[in-house]
Amino acid sequence: MTFDFELVGKIGSMALIDREDGIIDYTRVARISRELRPGYIWVSSGATEIGRLDFLQRTGRELAGEHAKTDYAAQGQAILMQTYRQFVDPAYSVRQVLVEHHHFNDEQKSEHLKGLLLRCREQNAVPIVNYNDAVSSEENRRMELLALAHDKKRVFECVDNDETASRIACLVHARTLIIFTSVDGIYLNPDDPATIVKEIAGKDGAEIAEHIDEYKQYCIGASRAGANGARAKLEYVKDAAAQGTTVYIANAKYSIAAVLSGEAPRTRIGIR
Repeated sequence: MTFDFELVGKIGSMALIDREDGIIDYTRVARISRELRPGYIWVSSGATEIGRLDFLQRTGRELAGEHAKTDYAAQGQAILMQTYRQFVDPAYSVRQVLVEHHHFNDEQKSEHLKGLLLRCREQNAVPIVNYNDAVSSEENRRMELLALAHDKKRVFECVDNDETASRIACLVHARTLIIFTSVDGIYLNPDDPATIVKEIAGKDGAEIAEHIDEYKQYCIGASRAGANGARAKLEYVKDAAAQGTTVYIANAKYSIAAVLSGEAPRTRIGIR
């Protein structure tokens, strides 16, 4: 099987923040950044929360009102990219790619995005992708998605970066997709670490999709308010796994190399 990209990875907001000190977990970002290289696409949440914490530290107060998320995201994007640029190998270029649902629901825009990502690989650059919260109005987005749903059987929202990473993995036909989160993988019982599901496998795409649906019944809860949780992660990665991409759901405290080698605990999803 031929793949256009070696790896698409995603890390969530909560995995990027040192909750005790209220700042970016620089050790974690540095460790991940040093593993990034051309042929990898990195989807990074965190801009909104990082922007909130930075504003709080600078002003001693938090923003209120419906536009707070927009303002925080605009402030946090600069810090997020500065941090990745600081730690990614200086031999590689780093490029910020901000996406919205349009890029995955419009064929022409999808092809434009794919071309950009492919050029990153060819030009020795690492793309850092995030949803463009700074210019995204929830009300307008909902109206646009509703309009799209009249003409299409399936519409991608991509506000959740798990979905964004999965759609990108499908778009560039990635060999591997890693979804980093705050737990070690998928569990039969979220309260019992011993029940981690080490593998969800199938002989082909149809069987993989069927087995993923079977495991979704065990997924309840989420790592934070507003998050979609493990059940949504499994639904988002279904298409990628069905196309032949090997998917790993793992804890962000481990390195990419440890997840790929099996040294770290994780849930592997893929065709046998």
